[in-house]
Amino acid sequence: MPHALAYSAKSPTAPLTSFSIERRSPGQLDVAIEILFCGVCHSDLHTARNEWENTIYPSVPGHEIVGRVTAVGDLVSKFKVGDIVGVGCMVDSCQHCKPCADGLEQYCENGFTGTYNGPEQGTGANTYGGYSSHIVVRESFILRVSHAENDLAAVAPLLCAGITTYSPLRQWKVGPGQKVGIVGLGGLGHMGVKIAAALGAHVVLFTTSANKRADALRLGAKEVVVSKNAEEMAAHAGSFDFILNTVAAPHNLDAFLVLLKLDGTMTLVGAPASPHPSPGVFNLIMKRRRLAGSLIGGIRETQEMLDFCAQHGIVSDIESIRMDEIETAYERMLKSDVKYRFVVDMATLKN
Repeated sequence: MPHALAYSAKSPTAPLTSFSIERRSPGQLDVAIEILFCGVCHSDLHTARNEWENTIYPSVPGHEIVGRVTAVGDLVSKFKVGDIVGVGCMVDSCQHCKPCADGLEQYCENGFTGTYNGPEQGTGANTYGGYSSHIVVRESFILRVSHAENDLAAVAPLLCAGITTYSPLRQWKVGPGQKVGIVGLGGLGHMGVKIAAALGAHVVLFTTSANKRADALRLGAKEVVVSKNAEEMAAHAGSFDFILNTVAAPHNLDAFLVLLKLDGTMTLVGAPASPHPSPGVFNLIMKRRRLAGSLIGGIRETQEMLDFCAQHGIVSDIESIRMDEIETAYERMLKSDVKYRFVVDMATLKN
């Protein structure tokens, strides 16, 4: 079995350090990929530090992967050596339940296989993610990347942040003539603004930081509301068709539910470590409002998202880092000190 260089967490309190892992040799339906860039998601930090209390150590995070195909199995038909491809949050699923048959592998009734922190289908073995030199993945979970080569680092976060925001915007049919709110301007929120604007919606960004106003307008928002300002919030009461809430910290959901119009929906995609305060029932029932949730997207929808972003010139706003800067990046993420996503240049792993 081929060895891969990697960076791993050995315990919740240990810093990530260099590590050697074994990847399987490519099977008939497998694609081997040299990893060029890997985005840094807040889920990586949650997992490395066992904040969701499900981490298997050693843990190699990373599920925003862009790389180059180095080998393909005998039965692989969609990819060839040299292709630029992506791998997102999943590397497998059961392939036989109804959600899988419908292209909704993320809702696999038997549990999809995460790109890291497994378990692997069949064997139950722990999976290792994109903080590594290469990876081997089933062909049906590989995405084609058509962006220009000089954009590849900024494409990597689309494999999680991009699809996490694109999927609910598509599910609730966001488009021209709609007023859409995006709550939070972080790794997810900035992608939500870009994609919602490209879909033709009138986008309003909600932030607790007035100093993010100029950036939000640059990214495609038409208006910016400081959510701590009661007057600014009240001016938008009952006016939104859809709100995408990307904040990954517990907060008052009622403050945003009252902004929805009749039959409006707020969808949560942020995953806080502890629950939100429970919203009031009357804010829902009086206007038939909906509070929903969304995970990522299936493979078919993720490919659609990549193609849409390439067509509209959409990538993530990133800061490139070396692999040995990952702990510093984690600490800066906790302070929201990044605009808006860290991406590891995996060539630095070899050093």
